[in-house]
Amino acid sequence: MSEEMAGGSAVTPEQRKEALVERVFGSAIGFMELLSIYVGERLGLYRALADGGAATAPELAATTGTDERYAREWLEQQAVASILEVEDQRAKPEARRYRLPEGHDEALLERDSLYYVAPFAQMMVGITRPLPAVLEAYRTGRGVPYPEYGEDMRHGIAYGNRPMFVNLMGSEWLPSVPDVHERLQADPPARVADIGCGTGWSSIAIARAYPKARVNGFDADEESVAGARSNAEAEGVTDRVTFQVRDAADPELSDRYDLAIAVECVHDLSRPVEALSAMRSMVGRDGAVLVVDERVGEDFTAPGDEIERLMYGWSVLHCLPVGLAEQPSAGTGTVMRPATLRRYATEAGFSEVEVLPIENEMWRFYRLAS
Repeated sequence: MSEEMAGGSAVTPEQRKEALVERVFGSAIGFMELLSIYVGERLGLYRALADGGAATAPELAATTGTDERYAREWLEQQAVASILEVEDQRAKPEARRYRLPEGHDEALLERDSLYYVAPFAQMMVGITRPLPAVLEAYRTGRGVPYPEYGEDMRHGIAYGNRPMFVNLMGSEWLPSVPDVHERLQADPPARVADIGCGTGWSSIAIARAYPKARVNGFDADEESVAGARSNAEAEGVTDRVTFQVRDAADPELSDRYDLAIAVECVHDLSRPVEALSAMRSMVGRDGAVLVVDERVGEDFTAPGDEIERLMYGWSVLHCLPVGLAEQPSAGTGTVMRPATLRRYATEAGFSEVEVLPIENEMWRFYRLAS
């Protein structure tokens, strides 16, 4: 059908136009509100309200070392956006008291909570940082190296994924693979290779869940590995977790691991087949290979649902440019459908790809077998 149907009648071009304008306008408001969350998180404004209770603009400014006029504008905007509550909106501007509602504190401040959404703001700031380079990449076909997205992207991704690692890696995900779960608890201590480990929270979560395991994290980004080492030290697991800037395809790593896992990174890789082949070599005949990647649809469908829209947004602005930064490249992009991973796995020498029965709104879990 060439025209959408609404309530049994065709949608007119005028209605479509108005709907798009309204949608873009709402997106603009949402984007600015997301950036205001970034301001509140980075300047410690939410933390001050959570720790100290309701505050006026002068009180918040004094507590956080910010300018009073800016603090007042931010507080008013947050109340208008229903992120904060104001006790008496009729009071004089400098006398109004604002509070962080119960529930919002968890979503904005609790880094271990599965409801923690503040990292979205940091990621959106990061995704805009290299936009001129992204535009140039679209013209030339080249890519944008991951480091150009900067600290906000690196930390945004890390703290966006961390709650799932902390809460689910050792309690739901790995226990859903019985033989892997058993091996990670057994002697001699299991060896785990975490490919594309980023700032290390996946590796740390495995080590915390399985005290006998020894985990080696590998990543190509030097700043991420430096952050991973710092995180491991802070978590007290440096005796069992190490991180390296190293090519996982190094022949010296062959047959050294019981488990090789790659979490949300295969779609970013320029040479995914080579990476999967390296993981296959790492575990030899008896080890296990797990890949965790985006839960996109089996097939392209337009219009798509919210997850598909989110993943394509990431792809056009971040993942595809990053994947094309090194040539030659598979140019996968964020939307790596199951058939694509199966093709990569077959080319890497695997004979079977199993989709594991692990429920997650964002990610799909695969086991690759030779």
